[in-house]
Amino acid sequence: MRITKRFIIGSVLLLVLIAAVAWFEIRFNPTSLIYFTAAWVVVVLLLLWIGNRLLTRLFNRYLSWLSYGNIRFFAHLFCGVIYSLIVINGSYTALKYLLTIDPPTRAQLIVMNVYGAILFIPAFSIYFSLHFLRSWRRSEVESEKIQKENVRSQLDSLKSHLDPHFLFNNLNILSSLIEKDKDRSKEFLDKFAEVYRLLLRSRTEDVIPLHEELDFIASYYFLLKTRFDELIQVTITIPASLHHLSLPPLTLQMLIENAIKHTLITEKKPLKIHVAANAKTIIVTNTLNEKRNTTPTSGSGLENIRRRYSHFTSEAVVVEKTETEFKVTLPLLEFTSQ
Repeated sequence: MRITKRFIIGSVLLLVLIAAVAWFEIRFNPTSLIYFTAAWVVVVLLLLWIGNRLLTRLFNRYLSWLSYGNIRFFAHLFCGVIYSLIVINGSYTALKYLLTIDPPTRAQLIVMNVYGAILFIPAFSIYFSLHFLRSWRRSEVESEKIQKENVRSQLDSLKSHLDPHFLFNNLNILSSLIEKDKDRSKEFLDKFAEVYRLLLRSRTEDVIPLHEELDFIASYYFLLKTRFDELIQVTITIPASLHHLSLPPLTLQMLIENAIKHTLITEKKPLKIHVAANAKTIIVTNTLNEKRNTTPTSGSGLENIRRRYSHFTSEAVVVEKTETEFKVTLPLLEFTSQ
């Protein structure tokens, strides 16, 4: 329940009214002592509840459970105990003056504090436990929500790195085709539009079924064949029984792009890429004829793939390199996109 200024003012007025009615009742009808005592208990309980709720709001603002767990517990407990003792002793002293015009004795105060502690400590412990559990659950939910948003943001950021390079390469191809062969350029443009449509759709998915990735690669390979003809040869031998497994979108496209980027492609040494899979992994192998006198690269493409996989599995992306071959082994995932 939320405590507002109106609630506090209303509660104070109610307490004053209860105290006034009880005082007049005991003055003019001494047999009503039991009702007066009951009214006093109600007043004390309301004061304890309102005060501790206000303390909770104060500590929530300056010492949250999530950031200051231990400090919050002891500080809140200390302040709650002190406040409660003040309320119990103050209200009992006022009650004693109203009934007898004499202050309470030391023995009476000790007894009152003992009874107050017996009632207060279990109640305060239950209140603390319930409030801590509620705050902890709320913090867990908020933390999970923030974590999911961060993961989504990272994935979107990683995906966005694909578009400029992909778009630039294919627009260059289209530009050269327009000058040479208008019919082929139109066919290429249609295929390019289809590929780019699939690429845009993949931006909304964290993982996609393997068969969708292979469909994308088939269209993408058409674009590569237009540019390189027989200089690039892609073969795929993956049984249909594995097509339901998943992987992050555009993973194979990035590996093909990476192979083109780092391989010197000639008629004598065409780039050959083979994609195979078993029940747990997909293996992409390409012939390697490294370009000479090139500026060292950061390996951002492979790092991008590793980071994307890290959100879904602890299985590693394995890279193996020899003088003539470059092989990347990727885990296949057992779930589909949400």
